[in-house]
Amino acid sequence: MAAPGASIAPPAAEATATRPMAIRQLSEGIANRIAAGEVIERPAAAVKELVENALDAGATRIDVMIGAGGRRLIRVADDGSGMIRPDLLLCVERHATSKLQDEDLLDIRTLGFRGEALPSIGAVSTLTITTRHADEAHAWQLTVDAGRKGEARPAALAAGTRVEIADLFAATPARLKFLKSDRAEAAAVADVVKRLAMAHPTVAFSLADDDGTTRHFPVQAFGEAGLLARIGDVAGRDFAQNALALDVWRGEVRLYGFAGLPTFGKATAASQFLFVNGRPIRDRLVLGAIRGAYGDTMPRDRHPAVALFLELDPREVDVNVHPAKTEVRFRDPALVRGLIVASIREAIAAASPATSSTLGAATVAAFRPAAARTGGYDWRASPSRPFSPGLSEGPQAGFALDLPPAADARAAEAPAAEDDLDRPLGAARAQIHGTYILAQTRAGLVIVDQHAAHERLVYERMKRQMAEAGIARQALLIPVVVELDPADASRLVERADDLARFGLVVEGFGPGAVVVRETPAMLGEVDAEALVRDIAEHLAEWDSAAPLETRLLAVAATMACHGSVRAGRQLRPAEMNALLREMEATPASAQCNHGRPTSVALSLADVERLFGRR
Repeated sequence: MAAPGASIAPPAAEATATRPMAIRQLSEGIANRIAAGEVIERPAAAVKELVENALDAGATRIDVMIGAGGRRLIRVADDGSGMIRPDLLLCVERHATSKLQDEDLLDIRTLGFRGEALPSIGAVSTLTITTRHADEAHAWQLTVDAGRKGEARPAALAAGTRVEIADLFAATPARLKFLKSDRAEAAAVADVVKRLAMAHPTVAFSLADDDGTTRHFPVQAFGEAGLLARIGDVAGRDFAQNALALDVWRGEVRLYGFAGLPTFGKATAASQFLFVNGRPIRDRLVLGAIRGAYGDTMPRDRHPAVALFLELDPREVDVNVHPAKTEVRFRDPALVRGLIVASIREAIAAASPATSSTLGAATVAAFRPAAARTGGYDWRASPSRPFSPGLSEGPQAGFALDLPPAADARAAEAPAAEDDLDRPLGAARAQIHGTYILAQTRAGLVIVDQHAAHERLVYERMKRQMAEAGIARQALLIPVVVELDPADASRLVERADDLARFGLVVEGFGPGAVVVRETPAMLGEVDAEALVRDIAEHLAEWDSAAPLETRLLAVAATMACHGSVRAGRQLRPAEMNALLREMEATPASAQCNHGRPTSVALSLADVERLFGRR
């Protein structure tokens, strides 16, 4: 230990002040490798840049071949305009491009514009470009090996350009360590090609792998039919058969394409294809708008399938936000979001009660009971009860009939008018297991889940009343006290005003309890305690960060679930047919409030296949 007052000398390395390193200019090779790390992060990024160059060159056919997932070989050949020798020599220099003038940075009308892709690729691989302009007598070939540019030599090639990349990232071995397996990299390349092919249906594409597989996307006609055919080639025929066409203008912004039915939801977001002025994007604003548009028509663990194209003035969107050019920034994001949400919602409402054709096909293929329900209110737990008075007006007053609950699983035959067979949901013929309505149509049959269907009808009615004069309330003769976790009780009291808008009046009743004084009139004799507990759970799940509209819709969905007819409730023919007719007149009635299908259609051909007649 040092004596008191003695100084302690710092280590020699720290005693002398470190002299800062002098600033120096990076070499062109190092600069290109740094740029390559930003622009070309994996083989799929290189393929994207080359295919975009081909499209900008006016190609009508683009052939892509990869080896070892793209790390060993990438070859992109096109029949575009090609390049003359001086342009070939210049195209591998940084920031050299034919697509951008000095004043055009905010008016970009091409897929590429920065002039960084080819020099970046050449800095980390062996890049060979063979090209022939239509006015040239022969082609020219140029090789760049790890940043070292060779001489342009005469070559043989038809009009167009062929670009080959060998040993990608050979000059930067550290980058190779971050690449995934060959299979994963090949899948990423395929995704890039598919998205660009979908955006340009009038261009033929092919993608070949070194395992011998080749996928072709033939030329399609210009227009909606050609686009739908290309979407079917890329995303599958099921998508094309379960898609709703969109073509909407708002001001100078156009949204067109196809949105999948809510019942055609996917386990992942891989079937979401988004484009802005022909450019594939993955933009959080657009993705959020799509999710919001489907809202309560799709389960939270499912993802909509869409192929949407936005067209707007290039000056209204900034595509120079990210090196990969997959993110954009809109000058008027509210307009874009509103257009997407409104267009998809209107298409879904107009298509109701259509359901995914794959539901019937899956039923035939599996030939097993429907999958167990998940999420939402336990619809089997409560005793049977009649339909709520006031749900339907006019000829649909059958809903208010006071019928006794079913005692067993007997089927009630339901004669109906012959004209009903021509309606989308047909004519009710029977009720089975006190839960499902069996209806006949001209084309086959429809099976309807009475609880799920009625739940959607109540929910839509609540939303209508909210938008008009508000939801009518009914006072309880004896207020109901509900004991809860203190946090849940506090959350309910904080949202008391919002709940009152839905006809549910609650007040604090000491720590960890609330008292229910009024409930929505349209729900009839509802179990107030069970309703409040379910709403408390939803409010806990949708925390304060969630939009108010989202939280309110969750509350409405919970109330509708409690107010709908239960399984086991025997229905008369008039009630069953009234339910079908109201479903046909109600937006989004093909799904319950949790996004599950309310009906499944089986064509006569499907039924015949079950019995081996087809």
